[in-house]
Amino acid sequence: MDRLTALEVFVKVVESRSFAAAARELGLSPAMTSKHIQALEERLGVRLLNRTTRRLSLTEVGRGYYERSRQVLADLEDADRAASDLHGAPRGRLKVNAPFSFGIRHVGPAVAAYLATYPEVSIDLDLNDRYIDLLAEGVDLALRIGRLADSSLIARRLSPIRLVAVAAPAYLERHGTPQAPRDLAAHNCLLYTYAATADEWRFVGPDGGDTVVRVSGRLLANSGDVLLAAAVDGLGIALAPTFIAGEHVQAGKLVTLLPGFATPEGALYAVYPPSRHLSAKLRSFVDFLAARFGEEPEWDRWCREGRH
Repeated sequence: MDRLTALEVFVKVVESRSFAAAARELGLSPAMTSKHIQALEERLGVRLLNRTTRRLSLTEVGRGYYERSRQVLADLEDADRAASDLHGAPRGRLKVNAPFSFGIRHVGPAVAAYLATYPEVSIDLDLNDRYIDLLAEGVDLALRIGRLADSSLIARRLSPIRLVAVAAPAYLERHGTPQAPRDLAAHNCLLYTYAATADEWRFVGPDGGDTVVRVSGRLLANSGDVLLAAAVDGLGIALAPTFIAGEHVQAGKLVTLLPGFATPEGALYAVYPPSRHLSAKLRSFVDFLAARFGEEPEWDRWCREGRH
């Protein structure tokens, strides 16, 4: 009998703990299922299963053979999938998780453009700032910002994430424009409470040295959008991601401050479970995002072109 079929029958019998149940799932008769197991044991010269009228269990040899058989079948399925993906168009459903503010502004439009390019793919996009377990929640890909915790997940850098100090022209007319980071201590600063040190802003100067400034202000919030809205209204100075601030700088509602000083750079990552072969849909989507965002994303250009 066919050795591969015999392996499939053996694994199915073990996992269903029943010849009859395995036969139903495989579309075989119970008698044929039994013959496959018998032929496999005769070829190997060992007993793989202990059979009684009420119970089916693996022998010690059978337990080791089952683990290897299951891996052989998994590897074969993986190889089939990889071969199909290499020669086929991306298709199927992708479940994607992304941070809320970044997702609304940039992932949503990117998804629309991707789906227009790949009509056989569908995407289930979930936006929230919760740190999710990809495997437990069945997520194919998560977009994450900042430092990543050590894990078994695969991470690919897609784009830099930079912060920039910004304020509305009206605020600067009333309170003056800071010329160096230390000047921020005298200004009303808008503080992001999720930051590791909300009241300490760090800058890297032209000489490469670090400057840490303790700041304070009348508004603290856990939403960058709230802080940017307050900055646009002239309430104070915000230290915000360029992916949020860029559109306001481009529109002239905010100006960037402290030319020559930068903030420590973070990154946007695509994170996904490890696999010997990436599916065509996942690989094409990650490549699409990397090309769309890149090392000089459009929101960074907006901030540079609108620098005060």
